[in-house]
Amino acid sequence: MKSKTNQIISIFILFSIFMAILWHKFSNKLQLDNPNYYNLVKDIIFILFVSLLFRYILSKNDKRNHRILEKIKSNTNEIKESNEKYDIVSKATSDTIWDWKIQEDAITWNKGIETIFGYTEDQVGNNSAWWFDKIHPEDSIKMSVKLYSFIEQKSEKWQDQYRFRCADNTYKYVLDRGFLLKDKEGRAYRMIGAIQDITKQKEEEQNLKLLETVVTQTKDAVVITKSDSENATIPNIIYVNDAFCTMTGYKSKKVVTKPFNPFNTEHPDLDEYEKFSKAIAEKRECQIETLTRKKNKEEYWVRFSMIPIYNADNQLSHWISIQKDVTEERKQEKEKEQLIRELTQNNKDLKQFSYITSHNLRAPLSNLIGLLNLIEDITITDPELLEIVNGFKKSTHLLNETINDLVKIIVIKDQISIQKENVSINEVLEHVFNQLHFQIEQAKPKLKLNFEATDTIYTNKAYLESILMNLLTNSIKYKSESKQLKISIATKKVNNKTIVKFKDNGIGIDLKRNSEHIFGLYQRFHDYPDSKGLGLYLVKSQIESLGGSITVESEVNKGTQFILTF
Repeated sequence: MKSKTNQIISIFILFSIFMAILWHKFSNKLQLDNPNYYNLVKDIIFILFVSLLFRYILSKNDKRNHRILEKIKSNTNEIKESNEKYDIVSKATSDTIWDWKIQEDAITWNKGIETIFGYTEDQVGNNSAWWFDKIHPEDSIKMSVKLYSFIEQKSEKWQDQYRFRCADNTYKYVLDRGFLLKDKEGRAYRMIGAIQDITKQKEEEQNLKLLETVVTQTKDAVVITKSDSENATIPNIIYVNDAFCTMTGYKSKKVVTKPFNPFNTEHPDLDEYEKFSKAIAEKRECQIETLTRKKNKEEYWVRFSMIPIYNADNQLSHWISIQKDVTEERKQEKEKEQLIRELTQNNKDLKQFSYITSHNLRAPLSNLIGLLNLIEDITITDPELLEIVNGFKKSTHLLNETINDLVKIIVIKDQISIQKENVSINEVLEHVFNQLHFQIEQAKPKLKLNFEATDTIYTNKAYLESILMNLLTNSIKYKSESKQLKISIATKKVNNKTIVKFKDNGIGIDLKRNSEHIFGLYQRFHDYPDSKGLGLYLVKSQIESLGGSITVESEVNKGTQFILTF
């Protein structure tokens, strides 16, 4: 810059001297004046003086320009360095940085708007309207009011939480922080901020609130303790919920910071205590049931678990214990055990009574039947005596049938293991038909048999014959007098089970009134003279003893269907 100034001055001097000489020569030729070298020297001196003055002024100007240029260079370097830092921070941080020129309402975003929220460059607006439009409707008004109030108050720092819409129309919870820049008059002209995605923290916060609600509202006692990972001793309590205070009678402030001791009794269960201590030492979960005491010395049974909690470094940080008062449960369990013992004994006594009754009555009953047979050979002329004898005979035969039924039931109930084999249902039915030949000839039913799915059943042959005999007898006995009796028997396979459907169109059963008693002992649903109410009871007992089941579907005057599962 200095050399350029010297060049300008030198050119100016040479040009001025040249013009002065040229003027004097021109004046001399025109005889405008007498040649006077003194004037020429004077002009040259004046030119040199003016040149020096001009050089001084230019030099001052050069220095000022140099200072301005150096300042511009310095500012440029600072701006460049600042921009480089801004770019580095923008790339390094996971936040979305925005720069809002308030007066022009111009806003710019860094790459975070794309990486975090999914917006491409052409989707991002350049004004505050685009920003506010992406805020959740429930948060938008509140956030806008707070932001503009902040700008009016001219505070420097601002922050708020709201939901920001992503490019896929989902929302993320964000924490937005801003810094306000003001001019010399204190007017806000620029605001720079950073949006941080706090969705995960918000969800964790909500989960923690939910868990807190569960812990505080649950009826089970909850105890949280520290962990002494080095000494593996019984840890100190840091929190108990209200349910614990209600269950034990202790207030929270009385047990917090104290060692956790659920074995607070004169005679603790040493096995459970050893199990508890071992779990603490090995840092593993355990479940304990022990006798302990409340604050008022009242003993109660408690069942509690100890659950270890590990931190992010996989180090044991806390224990959580969930406790339940099981005193009533233990009491009911004891009562249940006692009841089972009593029922078992009563069952043995009843079975023994049944054996005694069925066997001890056999001999005198046989004698009575024998005497009645002898009386039949004697001619009785007295009508009153004849009526008495006939009544006595009828009662004796009924007693004999009852004892026979009782024996059948005892045999079924007493058999623990039943011999099973592959049985042909066709063969069993043929044998049943032969035994019921007389009844079948009288009823003349229309039979429909379908054993295409399977003809064999893995079961006890005698039981299957008895079951089919009882069902067929009932169908004939309770047939409708107004239509021909139809009986269908079909089989099908479902997984490893065989299902037999036995259906008739007889008078049916009113299941609304009798569904609970249909398989009961001596339950009769029709006024038939030879109905004893034993057949269905025997069928159910036999099929259940085989490990199967039976269900019934029936409508009055439409028929009945029994579904037997073997």
